[in-house]
Amino acid sequence: MTGTESDPRDDIDAVKLEILRNQLESVAEEMGEVLIRGAYSPNITERRDCSTALFDDSGRMVAQAEHIPVHLGAMPQAVDAVLEKKPQPGDVWLLNDPFQGGTHLPDVTLVSPITHEGIIIGYAVSRAHHADVGGSAPGSMPAGATEIQQEGIRVPPIALVRGGELDTAVEELFLANVRNPGERRADLRAQVAANERGAERVGELLADHGDRLLAAFDAVIDYSRERVERELDSLPNGTYSASDVLEGDGVTEADIPIEVSVTVDGGHLDVDFSGTAPQVSGNVNAPLAVATSAVYFVVRSVTDPTIPPNHGCYEPVSVHAPAGTVLNPDPPAAVAGGNVETSQRVTDVVFAALAEAAPDRVPAQGQGTMNNLIIGNREFAYYETIGGGAGANPDSDGLSGVQVGMTNTLNTPIEALEAEYPLRVERYELRDGSGGDGCYRGGDGLVRSLTVEADATVSLLTERRRHAPRGFDGGEDGHRGRNSIGGEEVPSKVTQDVTAGTTVTVETPGGGGHGLRDSQDKQFDE
Repeated sequence: MTGTESDPRDDIDAVKLEILRNQLESVAEEMGEVLIRGAYSPNITERRDCSTALFDDSGRMVAQAEHIPVHLGAMPQAVDAVLEKKPQPGDVWLLNDPFQGGTHLPDVTLVSPITHEGIIIGYAVSRAHHADVGGSAPGSMPAGATEIQQEGIRVPPIALVRGGELDTAVEELFLANVRNPGERRADLRAQVAANERGAERVGELLADHGDRLLAAFDAVIDYSRERVERELDSLPNGTYSASDVLEGDGVTEADIPIEVSVTVDGGHLDVDFSGTAPQVSGNVNAPLAVATSAVYFVVRSVTDPTIPPNHGCYEPVSVHAPAGTVLNPDPPAAVAGGNVETSQRVTDVVFAALAEAAPDRVPAQGQGTMNNLIIGNREFAYYETIGGGAGANPDSDGLSGVQVGMTNTLNTPIEALEAEYPLRVERYELRDGSGGDGCYRGGDGLVRSLTVEADATVSLLTERRRHAPRGFDGGEDGHRGRNSIGGEEVPSKVTQDVTAGTTVTVETPGGGGHGLRDSQDKQFDE
């Protein structure tokens, strides 16, 4: 700055903005690395089921690491819930309440103010899936849950650290309600360390750039918003609709409709889920933050992927789901499956609605499920989402054996899994031919088969076991998935006690194909 009357934003040209943006994103990425390296549970250290981001002092996301879509899109509502409690310098706030910005109870969020000269100028935020947070079954995702209390300890925003001092009473209360409290303590403290690293790095950037850094918060958000508005403005105006179903709620097998109308109006997108089923008894209810997050993922997918992901990307998008529906349930609804499975179906229906407006940007349906497998007892809790087939694109085959949609985790390597848990991997391979045929083929699913070497409880939360992932533009559907316990096929959602020696097998769906198969031959002939 040349003087106190100068606006720091006037000193940010395109080159400086790009440098500052990359520096902020690198801080978020480094936070993630600290969390992954400092955590204890394989769910974080191996699968990397965690996310980190930076927010400004008003709760707008400024930069994120490329982590888990369902975490990141919902994270702003968690920060808003903390801001209502008026956090102070030196605090670290903890929450997992799905009705106050959380996703489901195992996803624990920590929000830490970042201060400069005693003033809060932003927030460092981490969210991690803890392998167990109590409840009626190990892993805290029982398939038959009918109220959130069965899924674990529910924590509204509360100060875990106040004024730089750990509140041991809060920590002890949390740990008294979970299995494997030593592992939970280590994972929580890794999150605290990640947030501390974020604050430290932002402080270093402030020392280098001064007020220009704070001005960059506004500038990068404005930049992303303007680019998304231009992308949306390129789509034809109109209202586009689609529907799909969930395959039961873990209590009944009845299909549960998800309906959407997407209105494109210039540079704005309005997404309305009126017509979606009322909230259900089982755990596939999805908090509005989760439904909103799924919409944001689709918007990111159909616009330019080089647009910096931050609050500006979402300002041109509005999301409505009536209260009391499966996408905006009232407490004490069970929601563990809503975060992992219903979010996938929301992604599918919003993509399907936009297929008419942007056919060259929308893939065929991928596996449409996270294939959640939870095995545990009083001594251990193993959790994994299992990859499958991605839908084919308008110009390429779908990938095989990958996570799709709202998740972005790795697998648990066999060596780490067998070393950490009383489990033995019998099969882990591609499910050849499970992708749908077409001009471009859908990706193949996987087969994951584990033998449990101790008496335990098995929970499965899966989808696409009755309704196959759809092909697009003449492409064939992908193959449906299948679950079995002890050689017997079981429903898509089940919690069952097993004895040592029982084998659990998950065969994941393939992705849908895209276009008629002979159309590719015609292209080659031409």
